[in-house]
Amino acid sequence: MNKAFTKESDAADDDDDGPSLPALPAGTRNYITPAGYARLRAEFMQLIDVERPKMVETVSWAAKNGDRSENGDYLYGKKRLREIDRRLRFLTKRLDIAEVVDPSAHFGSEQVFFGATVTYANARGEERTVTIKGIDESDSLAGEVSWISPVARTLLKSRVGDELQLVTPVGVERIEVVEVSYPAPSSSA
Repeated sequence: MNKAFTKESDAADDDDDGPSLPALPAGTRNYITPAGYARLRAEFMQLIDVERPKMVETVSWAAKNGDRSENGDYLYGKKRLREIDRRLRFLTKRLDIAEVVDPSAHFGSEQVFFGATVTYANARGEERTVTIKGIDESDSLAGEVSWISPVARTLLKSRVGDELQLVTPVGVERIEVVEVSYPAPSSSA
């Protein structure tokens, strides 16, 4: 069959939100910190105002160069445009349902809520510190966990001194909440 009569499958691209972030579980809210929301919004604006127009210009230029089937600039440009559009759709959906929660509202509290930085110790006395963030902004390498992760779900609503049962892949582990902190409220009022 002639390649001119084949249709690129955009249907598969519509549902794929990319490998970088997990899907939000059904019926849950998309909590996010103000800083996380600002980062997602900045990425959205960068894609729509800078990267996409530049790629459209490249594809337009490449299309004028003749045979598109062997034109690398054209083929790569079309592929990159699909990636940008897919990421824009994903960001639009996530920003629309985002519920911005300022963790500094709990400053001084000893109870664990969204946005808390929690230090906990296991039975062997090993301490670990995690910050509970939104699913779209957590970074495990930086000690940040999503609020829907097992460790965060175990820690939420606990207080300093509470002993909890953390379910891990190797079994149940007893942990104790050692310290809870929140960022200080900003002085601009």
